[in-house]
Amino acid sequence: MLNIRARKILKEYDRGRRDFQRVSLRGLSFKKKDLSRADFSGADIRGTNFQGANLTGTKFCGAKGGLQKGWVVLLLIVVFIVAGISGFFSAFTGYLISPIFDNPSLENQVAGLRLIVVILFWIVVISRDIIAAFGAIAVAVGFAFAGAGDAGFAEDLAGAFAGAGDVAVAGAVAVAGVVAGAFAVAGAFAVAGAVAGDVAVAVAGDVPFAVATTLLSAYVAYRAVKGDEKDALIRNVAIAFAANDGTCFREADLTNADFSQATLKSTDFRKANLTRTCFRDSKKLDRVRPGKTYLQEAKVRKLVKTCQAENQNFDRFDLRGINLKEANLQDASFIGTDLNRANLQNANLSRARLVQTLLEGADLTRATLTGACVEDWGISNTTKLIEIDCNYIFLKSPEHERRPADLEKNFEPGEFAKLAQKIPNTVDLIFKDGIDWQTFLKTFQQLRVESDTGELPVLQTIENKGDGAFVIRIKVPDQIDEAEYERKFWQKYKPMLEAKDEEIKRLNQKITENIEHRLEDTRKYNTELMELAKTMAEKEQRTQFDLRGTKVVKVVGDMVGGNKKADRDQIGKIINNYSTNPEAKQNLAEAAQEIQQLLQQLEQSNPTKTTAGKMAVAAQAIESIENNPTLKQRVIGVLKSAGTEAFKEALDNPVANVLVAAFQGWVEP
Repeated sequence: MLNIRARKILKEYDRGRRDFQRVSLRGLSFKKKDLSRADFSGADIRGTNFQGANLTGTKFCGAKGGLQKGWVVLLLIVVFIVAGISGFFSAFTGYLISPIFDNPSLENQVAGLRLIVVILFWIVVISRDIIAAFGAIAVAVGFAFAGAGDAGFAEDLAGAFAGAGDVAVAGAVAVAGVVAGAFAVAGAFAVAGAVAGDVAVAVAGDVPFAVATTLLSAYVAYRAVKGDEKDALIRNVAIAFAANDGTCFREADLTNADFSQATLKSTDFRKANLTRTCFRDSKKLDRVRPGKTYLQEAKVRKLVKTCQAENQNFDRFDLRGINLKEANLQDASFIGTDLNRANLQNANLSRARLVQTLLEGADLTRATLTGACVEDWGISNTTKLIEIDCNYIFLKSPEHERRPADLEKNFEPGEFAKLAQKIPNTVDLIFKDGIDWQTFLKTFQQLRVESDTGELPVLQTIENKGDGAFVIRIKVPDQIDEAEYERKFWQKYKPMLEAKDEEIKRLNQKITENIEHRLEDTRKYNTELMELAKTMAEKEQRTQFDLRGTKVVKVVGDMVGGNKKADRDQIGKIINNYSTNPEAKQNLAEAAQEIQQLLQQLEQSNPTKTTAGKMAVAAQAIESIENNPTLKQRVIGVLKSAGTEAFKEALDNPVANVLVAAFQGWVEP
C-alpha cells in the first residue's frame, strides 16, 4: 500500500508535474508505477522502492541512494555482535593451542596439530580464496571426530570451527565497510569485535591470539571491499546483505535514465533495463547489486563512471545498451563486442578496433572514427551515422585496405556516410555446411510474398568461401529491419530443411525396402528360370531357339520386373510352338520377307529420315496389307503362333514397331 506522501507525489505527477528536484522520497514505494521523464535530481531516495517502475528518461542526477539511517544503525549493531562472537571463538582457539608452549605431552602435540590447521587456513585465505580455505576447516573437523572418545572432544570441535568464525568476522567487517562507506569505520568495527571477544574470554589468557586473528579478518574484509577477485564471495555477500533494504530499481525500466553524480551504494539494479542509462561521475557504483547487467564487471563500472577507456580491451564484452556519450575510446578494442543500441554520441573512437562489433540501433552521431578498423562490423539501417568525423578507415585488420586507398587523400565531408550506406540494408546469410538451394529459394520466395513493403528483398551476391561454406547477401528495403529479416529467414529455413531431411530419410527407407523386396522376387524368378532352362536343355530341339529366344527373354523379364500377365504357361507355349512346329517358323519368315519387300517399295517414294516419313510408310503398308486378305490372314496367324517380339525381330525395319502394333490390333481388337 502506498503511504500518503507517495500518493501525493503520484497525484501531482498525473496532473503534469515533472519537477521533483531535491524532494525526500526516503522509504517510499513506487512499485510498478509510471514516473517516466520525471526529474528527481538531488532527491533523497534512500530505501525507496522503484521495483518494476517505468523510469524511462527519468533524472536522478546527484540523488542520494542507499540505506536509511535506522537500517544503517541496525546493521552496524549486528556487525558488532558477529564480530564479538567471532573474537570469542578466536580467543578460545588460542586457549586450545597455547599448551604446545608448556611441555611436550600428547595433549600438547594434538594442540600443535590444531595450530597447523589454523595457520593453513589463513595461508589459503590470504593467498587464494575463502572456498578453498574451508578445506582446512574440514581437516580440523576430522581431527575433532578422531578424538571423539577423548574428554576434550568439545574443545577440538570448537577449535575446528574457529576458522569459520574468522570468516564471519571478515564478512561482518566487509558489511560494515559497505554500509558505513569508509574503510576506517570497517577497521574500527574489526577492532571492536576483537576487543569484545577478548573481554569475553579474558580468563582464557590468550587475548593476543584473538587480536591477531581479528586483525587478519579485518585485512581480508578490507581486501574484499576494495574489489579483490580472491575475496569476491565475501564482497558479494556483504553487498547483497547491505542492499537488502536499500534503494531498489529491480526490474525497473531505466532506459535513458540519468544517474550523473548520484550516490548509489546499497542500490539494487538486478534485472533492470539499463539501455543508454547514464552513470557519469556517479559515486559508490562499486557498492551496487548489479545482478546480470553490464554493471557486474568492475572494468565496465569504471568505464560508465569515467567514460575513459583509452587503449583498453573490451573484446567480446556484452555492452548492449551502454551509455558512452562523449567517451574517450581511442585505440580501444571492441572485437566481437555487443554494442547494440549503445549511446556513442560524440565518442572518440579514433583507431578503435571495431572488428565484428555489433552496432545495430547504436547512435554514433558526431562520433570520431578516424583510423578505426571496421572489418565485418555489424551496422544496419538502424545505426545512426550522422555527421561522423572521419578522415579515413580500414576495412581489414590490422590496418589493411585503407579507405580512401590513396594515402594522401582523406574523406571529404559526407563521403564516409556514403561508403557506410553501401553496407546497411543488407543481410548476410552464412551457411557453414553448404546450402539446400531448393529450400533456400522456397524460403526466400515466402519472405518476398510476406513483405508488405512496395520494394521487395533482392538477392545481391553469392560468395563461395570454400569447404562448403557460402555467404549470401540480400538487399532489403529501408522499412525492413535486417536483424528481424535474418531471424525470420532462419525460422523458416531450418524447419523446412529438417522436414525435407526427414522426408528424404523416409523415402530412402521405403526405397531400400522396395529394393529388398524386388531382389527377393528376382531371386525367386531366377530360380524358376533356372529350373525352366534345365527342362529345356533336356529336349532334343536345342538348336531351334533362334527366333523364340527374344520372346522368352522378354516374358522372363516381365516376370522378374513384376508384370503379372506373364507366366510359366506362356513361356512353355512359345517354346513348344517353335520346337514342335517348324511350319510356324517358315510362315513367319515368308510373311516377314513379303512385308519387307513392300516396305522397300514404299520407301523409294517416301523418305524415312524423319518421323513423319516413317509414319507415312507405315500407314501405306498397313493399308496395302488390309487390301490383301491372304497376306493379312497370314500375318494374324504368325502373330498368334510366334508373338509380336518375334515378328519385330524378323522384320528388322525402323517402322517395325508401328506395324506390329497395328497387326496386334487385328489379333486383339
